[in-house]
Amino acid sequence: MLEDLFEIQVRLAAHTPRRFKRFLFEQINWEARCLGIVGARGVGKTTLLLQYYLENFSSPEECLYLSADHVLVVGHGLYRIAKEFFALGGKVIIFDEIHKYPSWSQELKNIYDSFPDKQIIFTGSSSLHILKEKADLSRRTILYELPGLSFREFLLLTEGKNWSPFSIEEILQNHVRMASEIASQLAVRRVFKEYLKYGYYPFFLEGISDYENKLLNAVEKIFYEDIPAVWKIKPANILILKKILWLIASSSPFEPNIEKMSREFRISKEYIYIYLEVLEKSGLIKTIFPFKKGYRLIRKPSKIYLDNPNLYYLFSGHVFSPQIGSIRECFPLCQDMKSPLGGRDLRGSHFPMSSSPRG
Repeated sequence: MLEDLFEIQVRLAAHTPRRFKRFLFEQINWEARCLGIVGARGVGKTTLLLQYYLENFSSPEECLYLSADHVLVVGHGLYRIAKEFFALGGKVIIFDEIHKYPSWSQELKNIYDSFPDKQIIFTGSSSLHILKEKADLSRRTILYELPGLSFREFLLLTEGKNWSPFSIEEILQNHVRMASEIASQLAVRRVFKEYLKYGYYPFFLEGISDYENKLLNAVEKIFYEDIPAVWKIKPANILILKKILWLIASSSPFEPNIEKMSREFRISKEYIYIYLEVLEKSGLIKTIFPFKKGYRLIRKPSKIYLDNPNLYYLFSGHVFSPQIGSIRECFPLCQDMKSPLGGRDLRGSHFPMSSSPRG
């Protein structure tokens, strides 16, 4: 069994790009006993893990990577595989897409408790923020979130321009000078339009002509694989989630009326809130709440956007024109500083944080 897994890992590692690493690579505390990296499909979690393996280990016998939904893994179980691997002298085990394994939380806890001198790394859906509610993993795991590419990272990949991140304070104070310097080195408007259409997910590097189909496939897998696996939503109700997403995509921007949505979709207001949370935790939308205090703060969001501009272009297609206003407002939201500010210890504390955004 392990030999088969080693062989798979060697093949995957041989096709892993090494020149470019996501910003999060340098911010992760790789010494932590148990750490998780969550994010939407296609943002580069698997590549990041294989790059870590290639940079720090000489063979799979030291660090084992495996996909939690592989037939060998499902057949033998996470705990049994980890036990056999560690018995042979293995040091680190990596579980990719762990949310696809039915009893992942309990087995992860058992591995952590049974092998105190070994390290566990895993990735999963953005929805795994519910990790803190399962199997008492909150005091064992450090969780990081990997978003899609920032515009800065896109420029590095496509134009070879490696600018340092700018803080929002720098942009507000020196935007004229900064914009002039950048515009003197490349055609910003052209590249920016390209980023809005196909620059958020790293798989654009595999071919722009296939980008739309690959993104659509990733979204479909979120609906029919990730969401049912994590949230236990019945397949029949996935259609309602799709309708809500379509409603948001076709609005400029979408200002939710919860009561009206409840009537139109024929479900309770409670389920509207739940489904909005599912879509956000799955990396498909972003909700914006009004700046208020107390009870007013916990009321309905004032605006809802798709998670990133690429999704607006995907869903508009030939049916309706892309919502330019929503795209413009959505762009700064997917360049935010929330994710790159260090790992989030699920107990509530934070690791030292960078003062600069990723984009």
